[in-house]
This record gives sequence, C-alpha cells and structure tokens, in this order.
Amino acid sequence: MLSATLISSLGIEVQPVFFSTPFFTPDRAKESAEHINLPLKVVDITDRHFQLLKEPNHGFGGNMNPCIDCHALMIKIAGEILPEEKADFIISGEVLGQRPMSQNRGSLSIVEKESGMKGLILRPLSAKLLPPTTPELKGWVDRDKLLSISGRSRKPQMALAKKFSISKYPSPAGGCLLTDKVFSSRLKDLLEQYPELDRNQVEMLKLGRHFRISPDTKIIVGRNKKENDRILNLAGDNYCILHTKNIPGPVVVILGKKSDEIEMLAATLTASYSDARGEEAEIVLTENNREKIIRASGDNKNNFKKYMI
Repeated sequence: MLSATLISSLGIEVQPVFFSTPFFTPDRAKESAEHINLPLKVVDITDRHFQLLKEPNHGFGGNMNPCIDCHALMIKIAGEILPEEKADFIISGEVLGQRPMSQNRGSLSIVEKESGMKGLILRPLSAKLLPPTTPELKGWVDRDKLLSISGRSRKPQMALAKKFSISKYPSPAGGCLLTDKVFSSRLKDLLEQYPELDRNQVEMLKLGRHFRISPDTKIIVGRNKKENDRILNLAGDNYCILHTKNIPGPVVVILGKKSDEIEMLAATLTASYSDARGEEAEIVLTENNREKIIRASGDNKNNFKKYMI
C-alpha cells in the first residue's frame, strides 16, 4: 500500500497485482487496494507454485515456506505481465532487513537474478539503501523522492501511512499458510503421499482434524457445520464419506486405501466427535453413490491423538 501510494504520488500510474494460491488469497489485498483507490489485478499462480513447492532451489523457512523461490516466481510472472499492462518496471513493498531470511541484501539480489528482472525491481521504501535501478537511472523515478527504511520496526511505515492518510492496513503477522506449523505439517504429509498436488486436497488441509492412519490412508473429521459443508463440496462423489444418521455430528472423509477395519475406525471417529456421547450411533457411509449403515460407539478422543497430524 505504501509503495503504491508513494509511486502514485510521483505522477506514475500504478497497477497493483496480487498473486493468488490456496496458501494466500486476495481478500485483504482487495480491501487494501480499494482503500488507496487503485484497481487490483488478481493472478492465480497455483499450478506454477505447486511445482515450486516440490523442490525449491533455496529450501524452506521455519515451516513449508519457500520465501526466496516464491518471491522470485512472483517477480518473474510480474515481468511476464509488463507488456500486456504496457508497464515499464515493477515495484515491491519489501523493506531491507524486515524479514531476516527473505529480505536481506543477498536474498533480494537472488530474487532479482532468478526472476530475470535485473534492474527493473524498484523497492521504494528502501531504495536509497540499494543500488540504483533502471527506472532511477533513466529518470523515470526521482531517486531523491524515495526512502531509506530498514529493519524490523514498523514505526517508519506507520508514520508514512499517517502522512498518506492510510488508516486501514493489515497487521504484519500471518498472511501465508505455509508459515503455519500445523498447516505445514499437513502439507508435508500430503506431499509425501501425493507429489502431484491436487487442489481440492490442498484446500481440505485448511479444514477439520486430520488423522494419518497408515502411509496409504488419511481420515479428515469436520469441526462444525461450515467445515462439514465445505468438505462435502470439495469431496464431491470422489471420496468415501461418513456422517451420523439421526444426531448432530461431523462429516468424515476417508482418503486413500481402505478396508473393513479402516471403515470401522472412521465410523468410530465419526461417533466420537458427534453428540452420541458414548452411546452406539448409526453412521451412514457413502461411496460411489451407494450407502450402508455402520453401527459404532464413540471412544475417548485421546486414543486418536497418535494418528493426528
């Protein structure tokens, strides 16, 4: 928001772009773009990002976040968009030293090299601390009007936001699910079983409780009605689905190989997280548009912790 507003204030037309995947979605960006009165372009990069996740050149951060490779991919795609937008260069809101691993001088240099956009990435908030870019050298942007913010403190940015009358801006935390410990564990588990990521399965990682029963089988248990509806929508007719017949309870999905024992375990999980309260319940199992009833009693939830991802 600050970089776009700063460059706009210099009389330069700015087109904000958000790169979307199941791991980061544009909801907050849409609000931000609206707040600064700029039209947002959303570009889905899921397929290329899935390929990157298999083996990022520069590895992962603390979880499943390949930040350097991810930034390089985004800048590369931004470069591909330049001609269609009749744009001359790229700006980024990055601040030198704000993220110790991905926004240090070395990382910024790697992103520039691997994206193929050498000289065309302007970081207005830290520009005076970095080598002059093509837009500055050619006089498209007045370097004297750019800034020299660095470090992890957000106070300079907050002061700049006040100067630009930007009152609504997102908190610095979060934003990317790949930095979340639990989600990352689930994604790593999924990649070990399915190297070719399926978008619906990735979306399911955001929902419910996940239980790895065996290398070939996982069970997902919905937490509430909203999640149950979402799981049903994602699963469609492609998976084995269980739910309680006459009492409130979760939607449960079996992914991978199954057997009579797996079905019984899934039914027990369904009963355990339902309102059966230890009594025997009728569990409906649906697969290939066929239904059958399994009778199961709930168990102590602590007994399932050994399976939980």
